[in-house]
Amino acid sequence: MTASRIRIVGDPVLRQRSEEVTEIDERLVRLTEDMAQTMYEAPGAGLAAPQVGIKARFFVYDLQDEVGAQTLINPEIVESDGEWLFDEGCLSVPGLYFEISRPKRVHVRGIDLDGNEVDWEADEFAARLIQHELDHLDGVLLLDHLEADQRKEAKRAVRQMMMGERGPDELPERSRRRLSRDVLFGGSS
Repeated sequence: MTASRIRIVGDPVLRQRSEEVTEIDERLVRLTEDMAQTMYEAPGAGLAAPQVGIKARFFVYDLQDEVGAQTLINPEIVESDGEWLFDEGCLSVPGLYFEISRPKRVHVRGIDLDGNEVDWEADEFAARLIQHELDHLDGVLLLDHLEADQRKEAKRAVRQMMMGERGPDELPERSRRRLSRDVLFGGSS
């Protein structure tokens, strides 16, 4: 397995709607394995194909359960309800976290790597992860959920970090708060 380079805000592939996956083959399986490695090394809980430069409708994720890394192909949310505010970050917007409101529960359908239909009702963090990764498949970034002034400051901060002018520790506390995996997945931290 080979880790992939994660595309950062400003890369055009992140703004394009991904194409449906029409064939599940060994190439796709290897690609998802590479993406899972990349996700773990980042570290993150999910990674969508556009984040590694691929315009295809699938993502890998790990909910920190006994199952491990999984893949959801051609996902679609068929129903959602509730509202949940939560600090959300993105591997393509490194070091920044923002309180984002999203539906608390979603009903999602898609296909797994074995070609089996997935029909899943998810809530809270799992629902947020699905919505976040599905946004990537539609060319939508975390920044698109922010107010205009917050989005502008976030883009400026990412540019400065990429140019080495500013480190993550120099960001405003509200934007750089890093949530541990224990907090994200209900652990004791």
